[in-house]
Amino acid sequence: LWSGPARCYRQIKNKPYPKSRYCRGVPDPKIRIYDVGMKKKGVDEFSHCVHLVSWEKENVSSEALEAARIACNKYMTKHAGKDAFHLRVRVHPFHVLRINKMLSCAGADRLQTGMRGAFGKPQGVCARVAIGQVLLSVRCKPNNAIHATEALRRAKFKFPGRQKIIESRKWGFTKFNRNDYLKFKSEGRILPDGVNAKVNILDAGQLFCRCSSLSCLSKPLSLHQL
Repeated sequence: LWSGPARCYRQIKNKPYPKSRYCRGVPDPKIRIYDVGMKKKGVDEFSHCVHLVSWEKENVSSEALEAARIACNKYMTKHAGKDAFHLRVRVHPFHVLRINKMLSCAGADRLQTGMRGAFGKPQGVCARVAIGQVLLSVRCKPNNAIHATEALRRAKFKFPGRQKIIESRKWGFTKFNRNDYLKFKSEGRILPDGVNAKVNILDAGQLFCRCSSLSCLSKPLSLHQL
């Protein structure tokens, strides 16, 4: 279904309009895969992460997201290898776009109603992105960070507006700085959680303080105390 150029739908003007029981007949988004590459590799495998960050408040169509995913995946597969990275699309197209279809064939002027009843029919979906929101993320080994940067630079051309490529200080997709992650790992406090990780807090919180004062952590309770 032709809908005109995407520049017609670029600005965020209205409230979010998601698919619902009131908004039916919405076409499926073009992008169906959001994680590409070695998505099952553990958190320890890829220490570096590069982000493509939106520098504009705008709508990004599902077609643009799919084109960017393909461009980034193709470059990384060719130059780094298909086992050397994990690409994740960080935004999802939930906002429905509408079009007020006009007939353009001969004799259509008798059928058209112009601007009477101009609330259009759903014709596509897009993601509403803010300034500073991450669009794509690639985690990889340090020697492939330069390839990830170039792959995201090529993906930039599929999006409208301005984007920036930022190399993260975090360890992969986690929220911990690389130095902190290595420190926690050497202390045995890292709990792997798929592509992410949690830190085991050993001696903090109200419950720990209360139990310490009651000495309930120092020795187990006997059966007659239970």
